[in-house]
Amino acid sequence: MITDVNLVIFGGTGDLSRRKLIPALFAGFIHGLVSEKSRIFLTSRSPLDGTLEDWVREVLAENPPQCDICDDDIARFIAAVSLMVLDLGGASAAWEELSSALLADPDMPVVHFLAIPPKMFTAACTLLGQYKLNGDNARVVLEKPLGHDYASAEAINADVAKTFDESQIFRIDHYLGKEAVQNLLALRFSNRLFEELWSNRAIDHIQITIAEDLGVAGRGAFYEGTGALRDMIQNHVLQLLCLVAMEPPAMLDASSIREEKLKVLKSLEDMDDYAIDQNVVRGQYASGAIEGKAVDDYATDLGLDGESPTETFVAIKTHINNWRWAGVPFYLRTGKRLPARFAEIVIQFKTIPHSPHPAWTAGLEPNRFIIRLQPEDHLAMRLMVKDHGSRDDRLREVELNLDTLAGVGGIRQGPYLRLILDAANGDQSLFVHRAEVAQAWRWVDRIIARWTSDGKAPHAYPSGTWGPYEAQALVQRDGRTWYETHLMKKRG
Repeated sequence: MITDVNLVIFGGTGDLSRRKLIPALFAGFIHGLVSEKSRIFLTSRSPLDGTLEDWVREVLAENPPQCDICDDDIARFIAAVSLMVLDLGGASAAWEELSSALLADPDMPVVHFLAIPPKMFTAACTLLGQYKLNGDNARVVLEKPLGHDYASAEAINADVAKTFDESQIFRIDHYLGKEAVQNLLALRFSNRLFEELWSNRAIDHIQITIAEDLGVAGRGAFYEGTGALRDMIQNHVLQLLCLVAMEPPAMLDASSIREEKLKVLKSLEDMDDYAIDQNVVRGQYASGAIEGKAVDDYATDLGLDGESPTETFVAIKTHINNWRWAGVPFYLRTGKRLPARFAEIVIQFKTIPHSPHPAWTAGLEPNRFIIRLQPEDHLAMRLMVKDHGSRDDRLREVELNLDTLAGVGGIRQGPYLRLILDAANGDQSLFVHRAEVAQAWRWVDRIIARWTSDGKAPHAYPSGTWGPYEAQALVQRDGRTWYETHLMKKRG
């Protein structure tokens, strides 16, 4: 479907716009998903050093979109883009110009994408309301992180709600726009095979990992005092957990999906201080090596004189206290300066109760369903089969690839493009409701309060490793291993 949209990107020349939004929108133009009538307004506090065309070319060269690039396509795209030097400090001629351009076509959907710090959301929304840019055809996209705790998130949501109705507010989590995540819903709720197995009757445990090999250099001003729990667990990881664990919604619409996700968040284990001490591990990367190159520790990356209590790694064992998931542990993990960059969900099934063949016992692995979200979308089942040519009937593990685009020539929409188009079309199914944000913060705030009261420093872990030893012990004491540990043992 081709979408008409006037898109305003506040912070239009900033990091998020350069790395994600401009490449995604360019691909949308080239693939015909964004119409030629659409306009993109980039706001910035200061003018560019060079021309807009040079800037766009530089951005696309540094961050290649998911399509081929030619001069004609770049020229066509640039014709749809405008740069506006706009200040959020108050009314100005630039705001008058933006208002005139957007109100000239009142039927065109308008998406205001706030790719700016949350502390600036209130000022931006107030001015949008002042210039009547919050009409029925307008939507506002709020980029995370939304606040730093429950109270600040509620304050931001209350301020935005003064200008925009909840039906116009789109709290974005780009992980929810990934093709593999959407296919998770399709596989679960349109195939009896999966839904029959999707409970504590068949599943042993579930792991959710978001690993990054980069440190925080360049993001230090944001990251210091924020940390991995607020930056990744509160939004990305808990949202993925909700989609894995939610009950089948009555309808696959925004209201029904959000209702089921909220039930999961409310069913998360309410941990006291002792449970947090036992089941939550926080770490901070020390110096080490990534791909054979020496890297500095966290404090050096930030240029700090002393130590910092900010965590760059978190591992959590938790449970969902409901009928479907009783007794199934969920292991959540995220960290920086780990050996590789990837995000995946691993659903590990229970082992068979009895092996009828002695040769099958050695090397027997439990079945696993793997949902890989980055660096590429990938769905796979890990199964046991007879080793080809084996005379003693030994088994080996194979991967059943569930790539839904293999051989069909499909277009891989990036998550930001998918979500921007959904916002333009008023579809909130893959966005986060205010109540979800609040409930997630309540759960996370309890952990932060414990860390604050105990005053202990994060566990140090060498860069290039899988986090502190305590994170390995978290699963090993249950007789389990993190999935990449399993793979390394197989390769060895």
